[in-house]
Amino acid sequence: MLALLVVLAFAGLGYRLIDLQVLRHGELHDEAQLNTQREYLLQPRRGDILDAKGNLLATSIFVKTVCADPSLLLNRAGDVARLLAPLLEENPESLAQKLAPRIRYNQKHEAVTNRYVVLKRKVSAELWQTIQEAMSTNLFGLDPAAMTKAERTRFDHLRKKAVFAEAMDDQLRVYPAQSLAAHVLGYVGMQERELDGKRFLETSGKDGIELTLNSKLSGIRGWRRTETDSRRREMITWREQDVAARDGLNVVLTLDSVIQHYAEEALAQAMEKHSPLNASAIVMRPQTGEILALATLPSFDPNDPGNRPEVRKNRVIADIAEPGSTFKVVVVSAALNEQAVKLTDVFDCEHGRFTYGGRVLHDHESYGVLSVEGIITKSSNIGAAKIGIRLGEQRLYDYMLNFGFGSATGIPLPGEISARLFVQPPKKWSKVSLAQIPMGHGIAVTRLQMIMAMGAIANKGLLMRPMLISRLEDERHNVVVGYSPQRVRQVISESTARQMVQALKTVTTTNGTAVIAGLEHYTVAGKTGTAQKAENGTYVRGKYLSSFIGFFPADNPELCISVVLDEPKNGYYGGTTAAPIFRQIAELCANYLNIRPEEGREPKLASLGETTSGRNPKAAPGGKTPASPVAHN
Repeated sequence: MLALLVVLAFAGLGYRLIDLQVLRHGELHDEAQLNTQREYLLQPRRGDILDAKGNLLATSIFVKTVCADPSLLLNRAGDVARLLAPLLEENPESLAQKLAPRIRYNQKHEAVTNRYVVLKRKVSAELWQTIQEAMSTNLFGLDPAAMTKAERTRFDHLRKKAVFAEAMDDQLRVYPAQSLAAHVLGYVGMQERELDGKRFLETSGKDGIELTLNSKLSGIRGWRRTETDSRRREMITWREQDVAARDGLNVVLTLDSVIQHYAEEALAQAMEKHSPLNASAIVMRPQTGEILALATLPSFDPNDPGNRPEVRKNRVIADIAEPGSTFKVVVVSAALNEQAVKLTDVFDCEHGRFTYGGRVLHDHESYGVLSVEGIITKSSNIGAAKIGIRLGEQRLYDYMLNFGFGSATGIPLPGEISARLFVQPPKKWSKVSLAQIPMGHGIAVTRLQMIMAMGAIANKGLLMRPMLISRLEDERHNVVVGYSPQRVRQVISESTARQMVQALKTVTTTNGTAVIAGLEHYTVAGKTGTAQKAENGTYVRGKYLSSFIGFFPADNPELCISVVLDEPKNGYYGGTTAAPIFRQIAELCANYLNIRPEEGREPKLASLGETTSGRNPKAAPGGKTPASPVAHN
């Protein structure tokens, strides 16, 4: 009987072993691996964004995820919470709730305490070191000398092991210059992704360059297969696979952070003085299309972008509006290029009132006869309208398209509006459109489109694509991809461009509408604009979009600068609000870039071919609201 019992016992044991080792091998093997084996996706370091001089505009730093093991707290969760709360900037009560042990029952109905809880993510390495020191030196009201050996071991576990950091570091996106160039850089957020059936959170660009070049900045993930203990600490000797991540590429912009600062500082002063709804400034090299500064105020801090989309909106590319008198450069350039007019041709500006297509068009001054050059100098609406009428609908429309209006510029930023719906073919024009469009009304453009058109005139008639990215580099600063200036098309001839420069130089003389924009050591060519704003199809008195776009030195331009103020107060003419900002930015940039002063430069008066003098160009228009919009200066 004894022998039979032994045989039966060993038979039962053998069956159990076969059941565990053979029949249920796959199931139990997978369960064991779930308990100890871990697969980590190794997050690559997100690439930096730098300005043209190599200054950091956006970077990533590795950070810790601070966790705790409530089973090791020895009923001291409250004391630990009070110690860590100020360091983690958390509420002590909510932190104590996280640290409180939670009892669950396993398959054997045994009570088990949770051993893993996340306290805070994105904790810097310096702060994590401070937390470790605080935990290891605090006695939590206990006396180690009075403890037994077992109690002292548990106490050491409380101080050194109860609070720990995850094995895999996370990373935090940092913008050292805070709000500088925020609308260009954009910001990042966390996005859930799935790979091989596993879900994980990934840093992803949400706007600006961060979004446009997200795939280049993100890099390629690696992975690691390894074993961990019950507290998720890696046992390195059991690591099976370790494929390193490939870090993201660095993006080098054409922006210069110093010039960007000049532009933003000048706009900030304008916001204080004129209280506009918003203001923008662009600094560009006309020969290459390189954007050295692109600023919009109000702005935001990409480190904490907030939830105000109207502040994060890049108005340089996302806002469309009637440009006003700055658009006169398009119609005059087109007419000169088609030889429909010469600079010396004269037009009767009707002393400020001109009827066309059943509408009365108004000028901002009572001008008589002006030359084509004088129409630019004085910014005559009626003169520009008559030039447009002589040019004709189809040719005007063709040049509008050639200058880039009605299509996106191609700048590598999200949210650009092409304004295609606001550049209609002639068959959809009204009777008065041919006269209104040359004044800068009846057409909507973006602020970037307008400076690129002016840049074409400065660049001998050659339109360039705006250039914002210089190159992509790896972590060793080796160039991976380089970008070159891109020509779009020859819009007007070189001779026409020279004639336009000659006319635009008169705008900043004592006879022009922007004498304030003149520089001491450089000749400035430019154009003012003061467009009356429309709401619900009606032009609103007292609401204007004021602007000035200019370039210098006029005959060999280094920089082209645009300034736009939306509904400025304490003055609204482009020549008195936007022009001083242009001058401030231009003077600082010229000194910073060591632009050589022009030799023998002296202010020159314009030759207007004017037979009837107008009133003071700085005088505000009086009388009733005009039947048609008035594009001042």
